[in-house]
Amino acid sequence: MRQLAVALLICTLFRSGYTKFLIGALNLPAAITSFANTAQNPFPYDPGFPIKAVASLAETLPTHSWEYGAASEALLELYNPALSVFSSTTFSITSFAPTDVAKIKTLEYAGTNILIGVGADALSKGDGAVGDPASLGVAAILLGKVGGDQYTKYKDAANGTIDYLLNQAPRFWNGAISQRVDVAELWADWMYMVPPFLAYHAADTSDISLLKESVKQCGSYRQILKSTTSGLWTHIAGPQSHDVGLWATGNGWAAAGMTRVLATIIHSPLAADTENVAWKTTATSSLTAWIKEIVDGAIASPMDNGLLRNYLDNTWDTHGFGEISGSCLIASVVYRMAVLQPDTFNASYISWADSIRGNMASHVTAEGIATPAVNPLAWTDTNPWTSGSPEGQAFVVLMYSGWRDCILARICDKPADSTNSTKRGADLRMHNRRMHDH
Repeated sequence: MRQLAVALLICTLFRSGYTKFLIGALNLPAAITSFANTAQNPFPYDPGFPIKAVASLAETLPTHSWEYGAASEALLELYNPALSVFSSTTFSITSFAPTDVAKIKTLEYAGTNILIGVGADALSKGDGAVGDPASLGVAAILLGKVGGDQYTKYKDAANGTIDYLLNQAPRFWNGAISQRVDVAELWADWMYMVPPFLAYHAADTSDISLLKESVKQCGSYRQILKSTTSGLWTHIAGPQSHDVGLWATGNGWAAAGMTRVLATIIHSPLAADTENVAWKTTATSSLTAWIKEIVDGAIASPMDNGLLRNYLDNTWDTHGFGEISGSCLIASVVYRMAVLQPDTFNASYISWADSIRGNMASHVTAEGIATPAVNPLAWTDTNPWTSGSPEGQAFVVLMYSGWRDCILARICDKPADSTNSTKRGADLRMHNRRMHDH
């Protein structure tokens, strides 16, 4: 009877499109894993807004290095989840055939948008930023696994970026690697660009010292940027762009970056080695606590129109408008942490993330533009950005992918009526437009 039940479960999973979990459980070859995830429906659930249109804009709007990096990660998690660090299968993948590039959207996208250079700009033009080009590091490592001489340049560029980060970039007094090339300056944004890349490279090359450094960098940044009054982080510490405000997107960058590092540690065979188990336990506990501090601070912050404010605690002037970028990125963190650390990120956290996702029905146009967003090039701009933020679009995709995978992990609730949710979302958008007109 047990064998029959297992056989029926396998058939059901294949028919339902749950191939990534089945393949991971059976430990099938990595190539099969990637192809299965390419074939499955990346949009099995309707969030109440046109997510396909949002994803399309997330792919086409970027023009800067960090935007390409954020889009590459969003596309990876959306279309090929078994290749992301949130899958237990990712580090079993050792190579791709050249024909795979066109089948794996992130590889094709990053291959088009990586601009090989040197030093801090080894992966793209960073315009004086250390971390921004490094945001393409994970995609570069994946491209470096493609057979053929034309792809070795991506591996070399990833290695060159690691060398610059560890040995050439300026550092703060506590050893934190700078976000700027010319001065030691720490930006919360950097947390999404560099530590996940360090951790992924470490896991891929079995470098436990580098994996430990990725966690150390998270702690060093937290030491400087964490607010003295809450678990939230200030934005920038340094001589050029100092900003002690509690910027929502910066807190999202930091929490989401640490979540990717945590997922890497949990799923990397390297961290599971006997001699590393004690360190893994401590690192997992620390990262979970640091992520929770930020999420708890965000949840406790005053909302505006169902969204987190651009500066989270700002209710006194026009810098505190509600916006989608920080809101969706932090909601994505909750969905991921609900799977990674369900005992800590329980149903109350999921309920909060669900409220952000639900409110997005009135903040996404029929064309897929998520609005209002913070100006992606000027975080202190008091005018909401309404024409489509490249990073903001990617954050909505990250939130959706996290929600979808949380459902597939049977931790988040499956929508009761996915078909009707589209109509409800459209009705809500129409209602809001009518209210605005009147």
